[in-house]
Amino acid sequence: MKTSSGTQGSAALKQSKAVPEEAQNPEEEPPSRTKRALQSKTLNLKVSAPVIKSGSIRVYSSNTNFPVSENSRMFLKKYYPDASIADWNDWKWQVRNRIRRIDMVEKIMTLTDDERESVIKRTGNLPIAITPYYFSLLDPKNSNQPLRKTHLPVGGEFLKTRGEDPDPLNEDHSTAAPGLVHRYPDRVLFLTTGFCSTYCRYCTRSRMVGETNGEYSFSTSNWEKAAQYIEAHPEIRDCLLSGGDPLSIDDEKLEWLLKRLRSIPHLEFIRIGTKIPVVMPQRITKDLCKMLKKYHPLWMSIHFTHPDELTPETIEACNRLADAGIPLGSQSVLLKGINDDANILKSMFHGLLKMRVKPYYLYQCDPVSGSAHFRTSVEKGLEIIRQLRGHTTGYAVPQFVVDAPGGGGKIPLLPDYVLGRDGDDLLLTNFEGGTYRYPDPGGRVGFAQQALRDQQADYDTVSGLYAP
Repeated sequence: MKTSSGTQGSAALKQSKAVPEEAQNPEEEPPSRTKRALQSKTLNLKVSAPVIKSGSIRVYSSNTNFPVSENSRMFLKKYYPDASIADWNDWKWQVRNRIRRIDMVEKIMTLTDDERESVIKRTGNLPIAITPYYFSLLDPKNSNQPLRKTHLPVGGEFLKTRGEDPDPLNEDHSTAAPGLVHRYPDRVLFLTTGFCSTYCRYCTRSRMVGETNGEYSFSTSNWEKAAQYIEAHPEIRDCLLSGGDPLSIDDEKLEWLLKRLRSIPHLEFIRIGTKIPVVMPQRITKDLCKMLKKYHPLWMSIHFTHPDELTPETIEACNRLADAGIPLGSQSVLLKGINDDANILKSMFHGLLKMRVKPYYLYQCDPVSGSAHFRTSVEKGLEIIRQLRGHTTGYAVPQFVVDAPGGGGKIPLLPDYVLGRDGDDLLLTNFEGGTYRYPDPGGRVGFAQQALRDQQADYDTVSGLYAP
C-alpha cells in the first residue's frame, strides 16, 4: 500500500525557515554558524545568461562556474520556484533547505507505509536530512531505487541483531584526546564534527550525528587539544580528518584547523574523508580548492555508493579537486540490493577513474546497530573482487576490507588464488580458472591449501567406496 504525496506536480516546496538541528550552539560547534549563514531567505541574485553545453547549464557569476544538470534544473523549477540558479549553486542554501521532515518528503515523493512510519519514528541521532541536490537524484515513486534505499529509513533500521553495536569499531574507547582516535602506530583519526549535510542510513557513526543530547562535543578548543596530542607524539605522520563531514565546516574554520596541523613538523600528510562532492558538490568552490591547495600534501577519500551518483555536478567537483593537485580515492560500502553486483560496481569504478578518482576501499558493511538489512555476506564481497580482478584494469579494483569489530582495524580480504604445492612448485589459479605453476624452491606458501586438497581427495575416495 502506498501513501499519497498529497500534492500536485506543480506544487512548490516551501523553503525551510527552521534553524538546522546542528546549529543550536554557535560558540561550540566548529562549522561556522553566523546569523547571516543561518537565515533561510532566497538570495535572488542576478546572473548572466546561461550557456548550454553538453546537456547541462553552466552559470557564470562572480562566485562560481558550476554545471547544473537538466535533472537539477527541473527539480529546482518544480519544487523551489522562488529560488534562482545562483541559490541552487550556493552550498549554504543547500544546507539551509535540506529535506528534514515528513511533510517536506511527502511534497516530493510517494512513500510506502514502512518508509512513512520510519521517517516519523526517526528522532534523535541520525535524523533525516538530505540536500535538495541529492534529493533530486532519488526516485519519487520507486522505493527500491538504490539511492533512495540508502537515505530513507525503513523498519529494519530499528532492529538490533546479534553482533551489532552503536560503536562497532570501538572508537569511543580508543580515544586519545577529544575526537582523536589513535589506533594505528603512525596515524590518527580526527573526528572534527558531528554534522553531515546528508545522512546515510547505514552510517557507522550514527551514534554521534544529529541530536545526541550533548554526549559528543566538537569545538575549536577540543580541536586544539587533539592537535596538542599529535604534537606530543612524533610517531604520528598521517592524520585523517573525518566526522561527520569535515567539508561541511566553513572555509575559515577548516583553514584554521589545516594550518594548525601543518604547523606540526612530523605530520607528513593530511587526509580528508568526505561525501560532500557526492551529496552537495556545490560546496567544492574555487575558493575552497584554492585554500586546500596551500596545505599539500593533502589527500581526499570520497564516499561513493552507486553509479547514479556520477552526475555532471559531481564530476565538476572532483575535477576541481584533482586540478588543485589533491589525489582522490573512493571509499564504498558494500550494500545488499544496492551495489552488491560486480557490473554495478564496475560501472561506478570505471566512471570514477575517468574523474581521476582511484577506487581505494570496498568496505564490508560495519555491524552498526540496525544495519542487518544492508549487510551482505563476506563471501559476496570476495565473489565481486574475483569478478573484477583480471576482467578490468587493476586501477578499477579496490581493496575489499573488513573493519574488524572491537577496534581490530582494517583487514584486507582476497579470493584464494593459491591451490597448493607440488614439490618446489607453487600451484596458482588465475581469473579464468586456469592452473599455473610458479617455481618456488623452499617456499612455504601453499602447504595448508595442499593439505586441505589432499584431505578432500581422501574423503572423496572413501565416500566413493561406500556409495550405494
